[in-house]
Amino acid sequence: MAQDIMLTVLIACSLLTAAIAAAGDKLSMDGAAVKEVKAMSEKDQTALALSAAPGHIAKEAGIMIYGAEAKLTETKKSANEFTGFPTVMNLPEPDPMCMDAAVYQWLTHLTNNAPKPTNTVPGIAYMAHGRSHFEKGGKVVMLGEGTKVVKEPPHWMVMWPFESAATKLPTYSEPVRRLYHV
Repeated sequence: MAQDIMLTVLIACSLLTAAIAAAGDKLSMDGAAVKEVKAMSEKDQTALALSAAPGHIAKEAGIMIYGAEAKLTETKKSANEFTGFPTVMNLPEPDPMCMDAAVYQWLTHLTNNAPKPTNTVPGIAYMAHGRSHFEKGGKVVMLGEGTKVVKEPPHWMVMWPFESAATKLPTYSEPVRRLYHV
């Protein structure tokens, strides 16, 4: 069971990484991916961002919403080190995320092409609406010709930078293969 939980966390992290990388080189996204959310009022974007996390976290979370030119703007300071966003990829619908400071730092380094994240603690992110990713031929891929959007269920993710070669953990997701049955 512990192996299944760890693999689930790894798959969720790899899917999020692919989605963020596809989004561009900044946490703010541009163009059609955010267009529908950008058109929402501040009140609606805030409600969407807060809906990503459990209530006890959301009530004190900071809020980042999309403003002019699809740039993220902080509209509420965090009282608990969590920050909510109304959408990450918006495929085919908004996929709000609420993350703690460590995940925000990790994603900022990732999207700004830093050589490696400087996190010293793990982080957690919630996606209570689930999210979507691209697949082609049964594999998770970046957006491209012949890809399809696949909806994921609600989930939470643990983010922690690691050297995949040193840990022997996969750098891509693949179907779970049972080595033994309990």
